[in-house]
Amino acid sequence: MTRERHCLPLVRAEIDTYSQPVVFMHQDCHVCRAEGFRALTRVRIACGGRSVIASLNVVTGAGWLGPEAAALSDAAWAALRPRLGDMGQFSHPELPEAASLIRAKVYGERLHQAQFATIIKDALAHRLSDLDLAAFVTACAGEHLSTCETIALTRAMQEAGRSLEWGEGPVPDKHCVGGLPGNRTTPIVVAIVAAAGLVIPKTSSRAITSPSGTADTMEVMAPVALDTAAMRKVVEAQGGCIVWGGALGLSPADDILIRIERPLDFDSDGQLVASILSKKAAAGSDRVVIDIPVGPTAKVRSENAAEALSARLRATARAIGLDLAIHVSDGSQPVGCGIGPALEAIDVLKVLRRTPDAPGDLRERALVLAGLLLEMSGETAGVERARVLLDSGAAEHRFMAICAAQGGFAEPAEAPYRIPVEAPRDGVITAIDNRLIARVAKLAGAPQQARAGVLLMARPGTLVQRGQPLFEIWAETPGELAYARDFASAQKEIFRIEVPK
Repeated sequence: MTRERHCLPLVRAEIDTYSQPVVFMHQDCHVCRAEGFRALTRVRIACGGRSVIASLNVVTGAGWLGPEAAALSDAAWAALRPRLGDMGQFSHPELPEAASLIRAKVYGERLHQAQFATIIKDALAHRLSDLDLAAFVTACAGEHLSTCETIALTRAMQEAGRSLEWGEGPVPDKHCVGGLPGNRTTPIVVAIVAAAGLVIPKTSSRAITSPSGTADTMEVMAPVALDTAAMRKVVEAQGGCIVWGGALGLSPADDILIRIERPLDFDSDGQLVASILSKKAAAGSDRVVIDIPVGPTAKVRSENAAEALSARLRATARAIGLDLAIHVSDGSQPVGCGIGPALEAIDVLKVLRRTPDAPGDLRERALVLAGLLLEMSGETAGVERARVLLDSGAAEHRFMAICAAQGGFAEPAEAPYRIPVEAPRDGVITAIDNRLIARVAKLAGAPQQARAGVLLMARPGTLVQRGQPLFEIWAETPGELAYARDFASAQKEIFRIEVPK
């Protein structure tokens, strides 16, 4: 029986710690003293037949929380669902089984599927701290996951969530590995493929390290946080959808690992493959096109790196029963004109509406990817068929119908604050740094501020004169505009300009 000295009334801290449960306790709290709790200690909290394991943050001053109560973060409160003033029972949790497996991986041991499944299970149950998860992510980074381990991790991640089924017939999907600002082909591809009469239930992610993810851009135009039942209704009515995968619970472990990978800001082929393919399989797709942009400032920087990633993707897809096609594309410069959710949505709509100023590179990329999916699903001359569906207006009509089914279409809005960044000298633009231009867009507020970002006004190969605008920064506040402008002004290699010989 739990002793009274191990109990405290629970209050809501009203602090968002994302999906990580956190408990706040005062350093003079009798429970902390009795149990020897210190900052970052893992604490088991039980209340009303439910329990959660949370990380402890210690309050040292005489401010908002005294020693007579414990405060729960939003995630911990949602897990326990206490009534205000309910008593929580505090104790040390048992050491999770995954801890020894993570330690083994850190020291270079190979893990099999059951061991990865244990790590995923403990992560989903919040038995692992962010430090544990960071150690796991780091131990799997670089080339530390073999192809066999990649397959095992992919299966473990897929099986930890739900999987959708769509009946007989092909279920195509596409994915880009990222690293190329403005490459927002997905809404166009989905519209074309659905207009061709195929089923394409597209789940997309929000931005991790980029100025916009597909879900961020789509949300500018229509709701994306649909549950499974709502998603199914959209697909049954229109043949396709573009929804945020985080609301569906299809590969929930991926969301946890992404949360850890974001601040670490490094890439791992094995984890990338497991992330992509576990979600595709869980979404019910059976044939997938993967776009791999290659360029000196893209995520994948060389043909050799693309070949290695492609080999791992193919082996893993084959092992889990997916038909996979790889499309290696030019990643030397941004795609389209806009970088940021609303700006990329404007580009998408221009392509679908066939306006004279529609970005040609975005249009052609989308046609190639849609053509590949059509051919994988039994069509012949896929690119030509995709072009007909786009040029006839059928893709635009289907896209608008999908938006209406998801909750209603909205035109993208423009940012209230803008400033141009001008060429410092005469010359020819020879390159645009993908990473630096994306950084400018993020400093302007993207993707959190949907209207923020960068509008490109010149491209490589263009002859420019000193003072000519190269790009325009869009922001929703004067402060963010100034911050992004100052960064852009200090960077001399965002646009490489050379004097022609």
